[in-house]
Amino acid sequence: MRSLKHVPHRLRAPLRPVASAARALPATTTTTTTSSAPIMTHAACSSGTTVVNPITSLLIANRGEIALRIARTAAAMGIRTTTLYTDVDAGSQHAKCSPHALALGPPSAYLDGPRIVALAKQHGIQALHPGYGFLSENPTFAKACEDAGIVFVGPPARAMAEMGDKARSKEIMTAAGVPCVPGYHGPEQTLAQLQARAADIKYPVLLKSVKGGGGKGMRIVKTAGEFEAQLKSARAEARASFGEGGEVMLVEKYIERPRHVEVQVFADRYGNCVALGERDCSVQRRHQKILEESPAPLLDDATRKDLWDKAKTAALAVGYVGAGTVEFILDKDTGDFFFMEMNTRLQVEHPVSEMVTGTDLVEWQFRVAAGERLPLTQDEIEERILERGAAIEARIYAENPAKGFFPDSGKLVHLATPAISDDIRIDAGFVEGDTVSEAYDGMIAKLIVRGKDRETAIRRMELALHEYEVVGLSTNIEFLKRLCRSPAFIAGDVETGFIDKWRDELLCPQPATNEMFAQAALGLLAAEINAASPQPLGLPQPPHGQTLGFGEARSQAERKFAFSVDDVSNSNEAVEEASKTVEVSVTQMGTSLFSVSVSSAESETPQVFENIVCETAVSSPTKTTLTTFFPLARVESTLVRDPTRDDKLTLFQLGHKTELHLVAPGWFEQAQGLKEAAASVVAPMPCKILRNEVSEGQEVVKGAPLVVIESMKMETVIRSPQNGVIKKLAHKEGDICKAGTVLVLFKEEEHSDSST
Repeated sequence: MRSLKHVPHRLRAPLRPVASAARALPATTTTTTTSSAPIMTHAACSSGTTVVNPITSLLIANRGEIALRIARTAAAMGIRTTTLYTDVDAGSQHAKCSPHALALGPPSAYLDGPRIVALAKQHGIQALHPGYGFLSENPTFAKACEDAGIVFVGPPARAMAEMGDKARSKEIMTAAGVPCVPGYHGPEQTLAQLQARAADIKYPVLLKSVKGGGGKGMRIVKTAGEFEAQLKSARAEARASFGEGGEVMLVEKYIERPRHVEVQVFADRYGNCVALGERDCSVQRRHQKILEESPAPLLDDATRKDLWDKAKTAALAVGYVGAGTVEFILDKDTGDFFFMEMNTRLQVEHPVSEMVTGTDLVEWQFRVAAGERLPLTQDEIEERILERGAAIEARIYAENPAKGFFPDSGKLVHLATPAISDDIRIDAGFVEGDTVSEAYDGMIAKLIVRGKDRETAIRRMELALHEYEVVGLSTNIEFLKRLCRSPAFIAGDVETGFIDKWRDELLCPQPATNEMFAQAALGLLAAEINAASPQPLGLPQPPHGQTLGFGEARSQAERKFAFSVDDVSNSNEAVEEASKTVEVSVTQMGTSLFSVSVSSAESETPQVFENIVCETAVSSPTKTTLTTFFPLARVESTLVRDPTRDDKLTLFQLGHKTELHLVAPGWFEQAQGLKEAAASVVAPMPCKILRNEVSEGQEVVKGAPLVVIESMKMETVIRSPQNGVIKKLAHKEGDICKAGTVLVLFKEEEHSDSST
């Protein structure tokens, strides 16, 4: 399709750096600032000049990494910040990042718009930044800020309302000449009416809430027979996520091989609008993004420029002001693209655009909200994109990819991150010792890297992920490493079904090597010696040849450990996997000198590592670092022991994470053949019970839905692992459950007595 002409509104200011807080204002500004002066509120004069008034204080109405990220830029610009926190977040990093922090109460209080506005007025705060999520796309909240005389750092309430209503936004886009996906966006909402519309569009179709976002309230319907069930599920999730009106559905043609490509736009109050490049966000799970990159791979320049122009047209059509993202579906089979929606806020993935344009978009938000003109022209932005190469963002989530990306929560027992630089950035909301709560989204951090080209950025991302270590909860880090090595991803052959298409490759577990088991045993031994005769933490331990731990007699210089690999790829086979037990024997040969033998049922003869030198340092009661000189290599490792479960170990070695269980010697032989039949179904994560789908006494088949739960705003159906009869439903709707809590009990099979 042909590109539209460039929007004629262009600034003529000279190119200047935008990353620092000290920047001259455009020549039309009536007031100048210095690096220490506060920014100004907006007021546009009819003459076209810019009038500014000072802003000295800001309320950040959000949490986690985005609150910290906003606070950093605000501090650099000389703005005094105030943060908010709920009871769950009282000890959080964002609550601590500012000398001014206000308590809200229960976990849901971040959504209490009237109270937040009242707090801003009570404390004389002049501006409010909503971040993303929560109230960031709530036009009622934006209007309440305006009515209270508080500068809302975001778009006008009217533009937010029009683009937030997906049906209305598509009407506006169609009128503006922006192509939209074929579908029904009207008021007819009965089951029969929506079914008829779906039949007209032809299956497969996509159901979406008019208030949707983040994949909530969205379902793919492949056949007419499943339409009713999918509609019911989508509406329930949408009501829970977006409140009243969320159950109103759009029905659209589902594109079989879509790419998700979005354009970062920015507009000021004087009709100027620019596109800061596009981002490909096709690698997703549960319709939620995992990895984003810019520029989008395998996109010709004509289509790229056409996307930018259509995005600017979309923003100008609603009188947009500030940062926004126009999202498109690109059909891989035809090359056509269609408007999907506009996110009227800063996006989670905005650092990708910052990396490839050399900008600080939060600073831009403050300056545009203050009434300034855009700092750069479209031509200047495009020059920067050509110079700065490619950037990729990976979201580090508390979740278990091998178990359907189920969210997780818990304490960050151990956290090590890559070193940051101009080309490696981490936006995080947690530090070691913090707890990731099940009450909110499970994103721990964002890792953003830049390279001279896409290939360099991918390699740099994988190397950075090798340095990222997390213990205490499940994460997607190992999955992201495999993603960076995927030939299809490296080739740029991405689409929204990428993970499903390459599932076997991406979810294949990394096998544990005998060197890993040897390191685990040596690490445990060092920790035991330190516990027996404590040394200053972080210093090398005394030579193992001394009497500590082993005693003087040579006959006592052998220790045995047994491990099983924690294979979480199939929870129903966890016990069976535990039977793959490995025994390690460590023999002291001299000072820091060992012989290690590794044996398992899968190998006929043990592998013996003779005369290996191991140097250790115990950095905490639960962490040991090792440098071991094997016959052909030097290997550095970190062993972390779960402080709440002594049998649970995590080993980081050569950029890979392996989770192990320390098998008690008394039942080592039993573990070789232990098998149990599943008699219950437990909660896979901390959750709230939404509804039970079965009743006591009901007969079910394997795969039948049993219970619907909600965790971290995500609805999940728990299905039966077996054929059987329901004996007991342990919880009712609304109950809050911890991970591992029994949800459903099955009746045990009755065995006939062979003697009768």
